[in-house]
Amino acid sequence: MPRHVGFVVEADGGSRGNPGPAGYGAVVLDPATGETLAERAEFIGVATNNVAEYKGLIAGLKAARELASDARVLVRMDSKLVVEQMSGRWKIKHPDMRPLAAEAAKIFPASQVTYEWIPREKNKHADRLANEAMDAGKRGRQWEPSASSASLDHSAARSLSTPPPSGPPGDATAGAAAVRAALASSSRTSATASALADAGADTLFAEPEPAAAGRIPSPAEGHGQAAGAATAPAVGTGWGPDMGAPATFVLLRHGETALTPQKRFSGSGGTDPELSPVGRRQAAAVAEALAARGTVQGIIASPLRRCRETAQAVADRLGLDVTVDDGLREVDFGAWEGLTFAEVRERFPDDLQAWLDSPKAAPTGGGESFMAATRRISATRDRLLAAHAGRTMLLVTHVTPVKILVRLALGAPPEALFRMELSAASLSAVAYYADGNASVRLLNDTSHLR
Repeated sequence: MPRHVGFVVEADGGSRGNPGPAGYGAVVLDPATGETLAERAEFIGVATNNVAEYKGLIAGLKAARELASDARVLVRMDSKLVVEQMSGRWKIKHPDMRPLAAEAAKIFPASQVTYEWIPREKNKHADRLANEAMDAGKRGRQWEPSASSASLDHSAARSLSTPPPSGPPGDATAGAAAVRAALASSSRTSATASALADAGADTLFAEPEPAAAGRIPSPAEGHGQAAGAATAPAVGTGWGPDMGAPATFVLLRHGETALTPQKRFSGSGGTDPELSPVGRRQAAAVAEALAARGTVQGIIASPLRRCRETAQAVADRLGLDVTVDDGLREVDFGAWEGLTFAEVRERFPDDLQAWLDSPKAAPTGGGESFMAATRRISATRDRLLAAHAGRTMLLVTHVTPVKILVRLALGAPPEALFRMELSAASLSAVAYYADGNASVRLLNDTSHLR
């Protein structure tokens, strides 16, 4: 093989439980033709998603080195964490990741390897291999190459008849983008991956029960009658349809402020309080818990101070940036801001009763109704889903946005908002699937955060 042959390595890993039964997959591709040159996959026992992803990277790089040790390699992965850490832009703080990153860095000289993040839907070949490895592990076996799968990928590339690009091998990678896109769309995904347990789910919590799933209502439905629940994807059986990785929103209510224990209305029209000492301790504890799970790939926060402070505490621990989105702000409670429920009942009894009776009623003094908030939050949800398909994003927000997102995912009626209790610094998660279904997981015990 001539010197400086260019390779594309695509790698992935997953854990069904995070940590749970885990496996990785990696493929080495010819950048000019899209031909599969090598495949690697392995069931690795109980591990986290991030460990499996790093092991997939290591296996892919080793496979490329076996083909040509002086090759220039483009690594493509849908793990933002691995790509940014290996590129040197993010710090590697987790002790389990450091030796894996060091091992990966030694396989090729740094000058020969570049990293590129790709959406999960463009990493289907490696994702399929990882799922095949986990399926094999479930049966007590190790993964074995499938001639049919390799030939499918190869034939898809050949059918494009893409001429070899001119220029150096590194440029050939860019010239073969169409080949890789066709491969991604034609590669088969594992038919045995369950809805929340597939390699790319990256969910924060354990696999949900089928009863927790419901169709995502449209914004128009969100503030009307309860949306009818569609048949949930088969989960927990290991034989449901493979719809690809969901977009998972981990929903974090901000830590306590001085108003929180007093149960005062605190929306977007009030004093914008900062976190209290208890709230700062809660934020630090949540940051440690999320770092231990290693699933969050990005952080988006409400613009209000208590959320930005909570989000920054997590971001500092995870080595991520915080994006602020106004759509995640709390409801404006108008003249009720800073008052307790009893004080509002005493001063504005008719307005309060109307608010309790109908989602169309707004708080006194030009506040935001639940109907208006639902339209806003639904639009924000849809926009963020489109921007972060297949990823696990931490949304740091408030009581009302979290309740609305959970209500919509469950297809529950508007009055359900008054039947949920959401503690400060508590976590919930909603996984959104390609067929319109959503699965909800709740973790509302924050006693350990005080």
